[in-house]
Amino acid sequence: MTMTVPVVFSPVVFLHGLGLDGRCWTPQIEALRAQGIACHAWTMPGHASAPWDGQPLSFAGLATGLLDFLDTHKIDTAHLVGHSMGGMLALEVAATAPQRCRSLTLIGSAALFGSADGSFQRAFLAERLGPLDAGQRLAGLAPALVADLCLPTTPPDVMSECVEAMAMMDEAAYRAALACLVTFDRRAALAVLPMPVLCLAGERDRQAPPQGVERMAGKIPGARFLCIQDAAHLMMLEAPGAVTQAIRDFAAEIKSA
Repeated sequence: MTMTVPVVFSPVVFLHGLGLDGRCWTPQIEALRAQGIACHAWTMPGHASAPWDGQPLSFAGLATGLLDFLDTHKIDTAHLVGHSMGGMLALEVAATAPQRCRSLTLIGSAALFGSADGSFQRAFLAERLGPLDAGQRLAGLAPALVADLCLPTTPPDVMSECVEAMAMMDEAAYRAALACLVTFDRRAALAVLPMPVLCLAGERDRQAPPQGVERMAGKIPGARFLCIQDAAHLMMLEAPGAVTQAIRDFAAEIKSA
């Protein structure tokens, strides 16, 4: 009698964006865990209550921290799901330690932050750092910063934990994260990524417009692109069911392949 050996479903590891924390993934984690799927959320240094040593942040350093997290939880390979800067971190790990990535789901993310000539990066930093340099506090700026990531019709209670996460972030850590973010460029890695990749875009995302996310997907062998309707940058909160379904369906296809 031949016995069928069950396929082990790799854990899903969620990576948040700049200024947020793992709570932004609550709808997805609760839904997937209810189906018996192991889920973890890693918090970047200096975000929420995660420790930070005060040193400059880099994607190489963040990748090392994430790999240490995987080791601590005895995760050999994971489905990495990253939003915005978290998606960039997922790409960093995929480029430097592809054996640890069962798949990538990149949500509202990009392979390059800004423009090739650096003009977008300079304008972005000036816009984000100007109010802080003028004496405003991050806690006071947080509601408007989070609202800019959402649709005007998004209920405040949906954004509340994101606002709280950004408001509690240390200002020096926020500055360090901004300085790290604008350095990201993994365009050269796209054509050689060996793992399955799903790219999700929000239909009305101004930070990572669907056209750019679709172009990125087109440069990754075999990658899939999906646009989430009626959602902006924080699509995992604005359209939680659609995002969860996309993650679940994608991982299930990989499992059965």
